[in-house]
Amino acid sequence: MIDEIQRYWNHRIHDLEMTGEPVGTRAFFDDLDDYRFDKLRYLPQLVDFSAFRGERLLEVGCGIGTDLVRFARGGARVTGVDLAPTAIDLARKNLELHDVAPEALQVANAEALPFADASFDVVYGHGVVQYTANAPQLIAECHRVLKPGGTAIFMVYNRVSWLNALSKVMKVPLEHEDAPVLKKYSIGEFRALLAPFAEARIVPERFPVKSRLHGGWKGVAFNTLFVGTFNSLPRALVRPLGWHLMAFCKK
Repeated sequence: MIDEIQRYWNHRIHDLEMTGEPVGTRAFFDDLDDYRFDKLRYLPQLVDFSAFRGERLLEVGCGIGTDLVRFARGGARVTGVDLAPTAIDLARKNLELHDVAPEALQVANAEALPFADASFDVVYGHGVVQYTANAPQLIAECHRVLKPGGTAIFMVYNRVSWLNALSKVMKVPLEHEDAPVLKKYSIGEFRALLAPFAEARIVPERFPVKSRLHGGWKGVAFNTLFVGTFNSLPRALVRPLGWHLMAFCKK
C-alpha cells in the first residue's frame, strides 16, 4: 500500500492547476503559496509560523515545501520528509529560491521516521494523516520523535462537515478523492487517534471561501449563493462543521 500511495503522490502536485507558471520557478511557488493561503485563510491565524525560532521542526508530508518555507523564514530549524521524490525535489528548490536552508529534506515514510527518539521540538503534518495507510502508526512515530513537552500540529478532514455534505449533494468530487487512501474523521474519532499525546486541543476550521477551482453553474452557485449564505450564519453554530480539524497537541 505504501508503494501505491507513493506512486500516486509522486505524479500529483497539489493545486498545480492554480498556476500557469513553469514548474520549479519562483513564480510557480509564489502562485501556489498565494492560492494556498487564500483558500486556507485561517491557517496563519491559528499557526504562527514565526513562533518557533531556533526550534527543530519536522514537517511530515511536506509536499513542495510551501509551509516549510514559512516556518524557515520565521527562524525554525526545519526538516521535511515526504513519500514522493518529486515533492522533495521541488521542496528543495522552493527553499533555495526563498533563500532559506533546511537541516534536511528527504524521501521518507512517516510511518517509519528515520530519526531518533525525542529529536524535534515541533512536529507538523497538515493534510497528511488522512492519506496514509496506517494513521495510528504515523501518529505514534510523530509522538516518538517529539521531545517531552514538545508540540505537534495536525490537520485532518472532518467527516461531519459542510464540504463533505455539499460534495455529496452537488455530486462534485473532493480533491484527491481518487487517492489510494482517504479517510475522514469525526471530532471524536480524531481525538481518539491522538490518544498518545498528553493533551490535544481540536479546532474545526476551513469555512467556505470563493473557489478558483470549480467553474460552470455549480461554481457560480457556490461562489455567489452558498459562500455568502453559509458565512452569514453565527460561527458558533456552524463551527463543528468546519472541513478541517486542526489539532494542537503536547507530549
